[in-house]
Amino acid sequence: MIEEIFATGDSPLHRCDPRSRVAFATLLSFVIAVSEQFPALWLGLAYSLILLLMARLHLREVMKRVLILWGVLIFLWIILPLTFEGESLYRIGKLNLSREGFLLCARISLKSNSILLIFIALVTTMNFSTLGYVLNFFRIPEKLVHLLLLTYRYIFVIEQEYHRLLRAARIRSFHPKSSLHTYKTYAYLVGMLFVRASARAERVYQAMKCRGFHGKFYCLQEFTFSRTDRIWTVSALTGIAVLIFMELVGNL
Repeated sequence: MIEEIFATGDSPLHRCDPRSRVAFATLLSFVIAVSEQFPALWLGLAYSLILLLMARLHLREVMKRVLILWGVLIFLWIILPLTFEGESLYRIGKLNLSREGFLLCARISLKSNSILLIFIALVTTMNFSTLGYVLNFFRIPEKLVHLLLLTYRYIFVIEQEYHRLLRAARIRSFHPKSSLHTYKTYAYLVGMLFVRASARAERVYQAMKCRGFHGKFYCLQEFTFSRTDRIWTVSALTGIAVLIFMELVGNL
C-alpha cells in the first residue's frame, strides 16, 4: 500500500475542513502558476513554507519528495540557459549563457517548489478516501472519482499478482538475460497479468453488485464548516488576494 504518512496528525491544518483545503490548494497553485513577477513568486514560496510549518510534517520525508523534483530542475538549469535566446551573461567558447534562460529557470523552480509544498501541506494531510469525497463534493464526475478510488485500492492487488507470477517464474529457474527467451517470458508475464486483472475486476464487480452497490460511494466521516474553518478560509482568500495584487502591481 502507498504509505499515507502525512494523513495522520493533530496540526491546525489536519483539523481544517478538507473541502476548504483542496479548494485553497487549487486556487493558490493556479495563481502561482500564472504569476511572472518575482516578488509574487517569492511570496508564494513563503506561503507554502508557512503552510508546511502549520502542518507539522516530518521535514525529512518532505525533503525526500522535494529532492525528486530537484532531480528534474537541475537538468533544466543545465539546459535552458544554454538553449534559451536572450542577453548574454557569460560565454564559454561557443556556448552562450543567456540571462532570460536563468530567469526562466528561476521562475520554474519557484513555481514548482511552491506548488509541490502547497499540495504536500494541504492535500496529502488527508487520506485518499476523504480526497475522493471532496472531489465528489466539488462535482467532479462520479465515474472519474470511482475510477480513482478503485485504482488506488486495487493497484496494490495487481502488484501482488505480478510478484506472484515473478516468483513462479523464478521457481522454474528463470534468470533474466538479454535473450529472446527472457523477452518472451516477460511478454507472457505481462499478458497473464492483464488476464488475471480482468478476471479479478469481474469478480469484484459481481461482489459489489451482491452487496447492493448502485454507483455511489458513501463517506463515513461527516464534515462541518466550523468557525475555525471560516477564519481559515478568510485568511486563505486574503493571502491569495495579496498575491494577485503583487503580481498586478509588478506588471504596471
